[in-house]
Amino acid sequence: MLAVIKGDIIRSRELINQESWLVPLKRLFSEWGKSPRNWEIVWGDFFQIEIADPAEALIKAIEIKTLIKKTQPSDNRKKISPIDVRMAIGIGEKTYSGSRISESNGSAFIFAGEKFDRLKKENITLGIKSPWGDFDRDINLYLRLAGIFMDKWSLSSVELMEAILHNPDQTQEELGNILGIKQSAVSSRWNTANIAEVLAVNQHFKEKLKKVTT
Repeated sequence: MLAVIKGDIIRSRELINQESWLVPLKRLFSEWGKSPRNWEIVWGDFFQIEIADPAEALIKAIEIKTLIKKTQPSDNRKKISPIDVRMAIGIGEKTYSGSRISESNGSAFIFAGEKFDRLKKENITLGIKSPWGDFDRDINLYLRLAGIFMDKWSLSSVELMEAILHNPDQTQEELGNILGIKQSAVSSRWNTANIAEVLAVNQHFKEKLKKVTT
């Protein structure tokens, strides 16, 4: 069993420099697997990537979101970037492994594709589909609620989230040293970005996934 994340970049055409998000995204994906067997970016702004451990799928999707939302179309760092990412996570099996991820098949790929096709209609930017209906309903509700604030993350919020993802065991004071800000500023950003809630949703996802897979 594995996870597949399918996604596209929202309003990427508004950026004059496409490399501003494309190069960092390719670099991140290269840390997780090899292209084109494990991941591909096609049609300019559509991507697909396999996640070997399904329990890591959500936190990796959040990492992708922080990377994309760091992309700024102007020099005004106070504004929320209109550039975002729409992603569907499919959890299931891989029944055929092609030389390219686009040639591979199995329920994980099918579920990711089906959920991705419904994201716009559901007016959400992050959703999941798996073999377990109750699991999907529970997690998708949490993701819909988390999306209310994640979609509005400012640059300072995503910078903090990125620092947390790269340094998960650091204290707020240590995170402040990494970001060059005081601990009180970290605390303020932490609350504004609802970091505790995001991390709680990921933990809930992992716990629920463990229950349905054991």
